[in-house]
Amino acid sequence: MAEKNNPLVLTNARVIDPALGLDEAGSVLVQDGKIVAVGAAANNQGAPEGAVKMDCGGAIVAPGLIDMGVTVGEPGAEHRETLESASQAAAAGGVTTMITSPDCDPIIDDPALVDFILRRARHTAIVNVHPMAALTKALEGREMSELGLLKEAGAVAFTNATIPVSNSQVFARILTYARDFDALVVHQAKDKDLAGSGVMNSGLRATWLGLGGVPREAEFIAIERDMRLVAMTKGKYHARLISCPQSARAIQIAKNDGLNVTAGISINHLTLNENDIANYRTFHKMSPPLRTEDDRLEMVKALADGTIDIIMSDHNPQDVETKRHPFAESEDGALGLETMLGAGMRLVHSGDVPLMKLLAAMTCNPADRLGLEAGRLSKGAPADLIVFDPERPWIVEKEKIRSRSKNTPFEDETLQGRVLTTLVAGRILYNIAA
Repeated sequence: MAEKNNPLVLTNARVIDPALGLDEAGSVLVQDGKIVAVGAAANNQGAPEGAVKMDCGGAIVAPGLIDMGVTVGEPGAEHRETLESASQAAAAGGVTTMITSPDCDPIIDDPALVDFILRRARHTAIVNVHPMAALTKALEGREMSELGLLKEAGAVAFTNATIPVSNSQVFARILTYARDFDALVVHQAKDKDLAGSGVMNSGLRATWLGLGGVPREAEFIAIERDMRLVAMTKGKYHARLISCPQSARAIQIAKNDGLNVTAGISINHLTLNENDIANYRTFHKMSPPLRTEDDRLEMVKALADGTIDIIMSDHNPQDVETKRHPFAESEDGALGLETMLGAGMRLVHSGDVPLMKLLAAMTCNPADRLGLEAGRLSKGAPADLIVFDPERPWIVEKEKIRSRSKNTPFEDETLQGRVLTTLVAGRILYNIAA
């Protein structure tokens, strides 16, 4: 293993960096945890004396992935996931930076709790961890959190996790206050009254299965409200996860109007649809629910044309006690850290999304939105890197999942595109051959 202060040269690689528009054969030179040179220029520069060389065998070297959708059980539900176990899963999936959700126990709505997450991560996690803090006290949607103090403590953004802020006056106040701190508001838009007690996408499939449906309107009407409030307050807004084309259209209109908005989507909603629920498979129960195949295809187009900016895993570990129930009674959520890139490569292999666009949505786009140095191969940037083979097939085996929970929607499926090595600050933290 190359230590942080030892020079490391990744040779014989296809170097891809969406931030630089770089896709060429070459090398990556790392020293003191930073990137020194990339691509053909690194070949010309040569290796410094005493450098460790790693032959990539023609595999791709790219920036490490940044995942804006990671829920961990720590504190409060460590049996489901800890920062340590989540980071191990992240490294295996090529995720070098996790952005964690505040829906823990206690809720991350106090500066001391932000500090706790950061200190705990430094001691136990092997990848970078940046916490998001709660938009409202206890995620109840009534009283705004102390956004300024939370940002000062280290929160990179603010969210109410999967719980929408339904009160428009409260949300407008949040957007205005956050704007003054240049803080990003990450919101899961949903009209709770329209969604009701639905548990899957509203439509014929739900009727056949005898399950309550969640109409698309419950999402896109709320998105349209949010866009109006962003226009009114001039706030900085990110739609945490959209799932239907009407939402994408509302986001695109807002962008065309010059609003400071971006949109995210989970890898699940890009690669799965409501038919995957099959015979009540609870690992496919998510919020928002998986939509139709036509909806999925439209969302893939929205990613390809730039309407959707960021892909996240929506990693939400649930154990057997919360998933082994009838579909309607089981908890929402699925794992995603280890499978985000492999599942995303389906879109590349199908020809629907260029590889550069896919990687941008997982690297430089979230980095830019959050103001992070990572997510690029620029000289002087942190040497957070992945080496992956885009053609290598692998089977998602439950026994080999590194998360404490095992609720992956891709169980026993074959994915094509495998992470071989993951480095954070120049240190090799995961190597498939090890």
